[in-house]
Amino acid sequence: MVQLMAKGAIQIDGHVVTDAKAKPHAGQTVVIDVPDAVEVETIAQNIPLDVVFEDDDLIVVNKPAGMVVHPAPGSPRDTLVNALLHHCADSLSGIGGEKRPGIVHRIDKDTSGLLVVAKNDRAHHGLAQQFERHSVERYYRAVCYGVPDANDPRVRGVRGVNFEPGNIMKITTHLARHKTDRQRQAVLFDGGRHAVTRVRIVDRFGTPPVVSLVECWLETGRTHQIRVHMAHTGHGLVGDPVYGGRRKISHKSLTPNAINAIQGFDRQALHAAVLGFEHPVTGDMMRFEAELPADMITLLSNL
Repeated sequence: MVQLMAKGAIQIDGHVVTDAKAKPHAGQTVVIDVPDAVEVETIAQNIPLDVVFEDDDLIVVNKPAGMVVHPAPGSPRDTLVNALLHHCADSLSGIGGEKRPGIVHRIDKDTSGLLVVAKNDRAHHGLAQQFERHSVERYYRAVCYGVPDANDPRVRGVRGVNFEPGNIMKITTHLARHKTDRQRQAVLFDGGRHAVTRVRIVDRFGTPPVVSLVECWLETGRTHQIRVHMAHTGHGLVGDPVYGGRRKISHKSLTPNAINAIQGFDRQALHAAVLGFEHPVTGDMMRFEAELPADMITLLSNL
């Protein structure tokens, strides 16, 4: 709507409206000139997609690790949007007057898993509202260093961390861009954006345990949220080049094969496994699950 205002496409009683705070009153006439959908410069590419669900309004895909979601300087091609432009082709009715898929959330390039994308403005608006309300169900599977257990006094002493019944770790902080490294996010307690992550231990590996498979779910959805929150607690993700770091693991805890698998894992071990939301047009409740990708299955097998 703001973009339409900027183009002078909204009038109230014959006067062009440019103030986003302007509100029409009863009896006034509002005219909105919605332009026809036009092709965008981003090119369509015939890239294979793992489509989990698709209808006239939206599409749910299981994104592979290594694929960027949206074109950007340095990544103009081979993105999910390039693939969707080709795959959806004639079924896109336009987002904001442009014939393009509506990206309402993203996962990092090297995170695998489920994404929902809108095909039209109605679906885009409805999905965006749900993400804004934090009503979308999002569960991730991750492999982290250490064991985020309530019995660990070190973890209990980390600011912003508390434990809920069932040994569920709740991390509550604010997140913002790092002051000196703009590619990173930093934990704050004043300023930034509110962020809440919950973590449950699924399995432990090593004697004593030195690595865990965990399930994380988001109350909010901030950039790098799980990765930076887990690192904040001292349980960075295996393979994470930004927040996880490399850790020396004793050969007394794990086999050489397991240690090699951890050290050789070349991306953050993070997978968006469950996605649930209300269909923005039909109102049906929808829930999808995506199995772990092959590289994480191999990692766990070695562990």
